[in-house]
Amino acid sequence: MLKTLIIIPAYNEEGSIEKVVNNLTEKFPQYDYLIINDGSTDQTPNICNRNGYHVVNLVINMGIGGAVQTGYRYARDNDYDIAVQIDGDGQHDVSYLGEMIRQIEEGHADIVIGSRFLGKEGFQSTKIRRVGINFLSLLGKILTGVCVKDITSGYRVVNARFIRIFAVDYPADYPEPEAMVIAAVHGGRIMEYPVVMREREAGESSITMKKSVYYMCKVTLAMIIRRISFGIRR
Repeated sequence: MLKTLIIIPAYNEEGSIEKVVNNLTEKFPQYDYLIINDGSTDQTPNICNRNGYHVVNLVINMGIGGAVQTGYRYARDNDYDIAVQIDGDGQHDVSYLGEMIRQIEEGHADIVIGSRFLGKEGFQSTKIRRVGINFLSLLGKILTGVCVKDITSGYRVVNARFIRIFAVDYPADYPEPEAMVIAAVHGGRIMEYPVVMREREAGESSITMKKSVYYMCKVTLAMIIRRISFGIRR
């Protein structure tokens, strides 16, 4: 079995973090996990400390990209073969984790993305967000030739090569689509695996309606600039 770390970024997830960790350790005690407490202002750090969870407490809020990259750096520095990203809000069903990891272990892919759009079951996100996701998926295909239907999914498994890449170079803000451009331009074999996602049970999404336009503009530009800059460096 390859040495595996599960990275759990968490910002103000007091209503869900216990359920996420307990479910994970009950079903997959063979894997290590690390919560990245991203400067939470609620009871998340107290809950983690009280339960003796494995946690890194960031002094300030670094955003999802900074939190996830902290996990990748830990994985790199401690010689993990596989790293997994799951959200701390309980939306990602860990029942699929074993099969997603197996794709990496057997060498079928470098990156496996849990996709809610392949089986089209469970929570499919809001209609307006699906429009945005479809646009970013199309843009990613135009830029890289690789089609990832659920390009904003934060449910991911990567191998040791991409642990090292993401530990050094990972987008800071709204990172998932841009991270896929990074993976594609580095020649990563990207696979989507059908999963069922749940609707958020507690807390609030970092992407509100007011931020949606900003999100789309920023991510679109970031993806394009990332692709152009890689071409220049080559």
